[in-house]
Amino acid sequence: MRITPRRLAIGMSLWIPNLFSGIRIRRFSDDWTHATVELHVNVLTRNYVKTAFGGSMSAMTDPYFFMLVMHQLGRDYVVWDTRGEIEFLKPGRGVLTAEFAVSPEKVAEIRESARGGAKVLEWFETVITDRDGDVVAKVRREVYIREKKRVTATRG
Repeated sequence: MRITPRRLAIGMSLWIPNLFSGIRIRRFSDDWTHATVELHVNVLTRNYVKTAFGGSMSAMTDPYFFMLVMHQLGRDYVVWDTRGEIEFLKPGRGVLTAEFAVSPEKVAEIRESARGGAKVLEWFETVITDRDGDVVAKVRREVYIREKKRVTATRG
């Protein structure tokens, strides 16, 4: 059974690490180019000074760029998240939101760079905003992409 964007969003929201961290996946677009994720800051997800725990903000941005790339590229590629950076700009309160976007043009560029089994390391960026639209944090995630060896071998 093929996973649909809607099923993945529901499943990821109910996944225990996300569920207990206040992380909700609002949607994956049907073409896998966009995702929206929320963090609900509450008694379980706040820090000592009652603002969003930085680990929760990092967790809310963890797998989404690699998932968007992976679903657009298909099964012939190894794709995973390798590194992340987060710059906290102001305290996060209430509901925080992160939007993730990976265009088909970017994926085509990655596909070409990974042709023949070459390792590609690509950085993606997003921001975490509060309900007022103020930027709470800037986030960068590095994604590793490589064509699978079986695919490269059949071309050679």
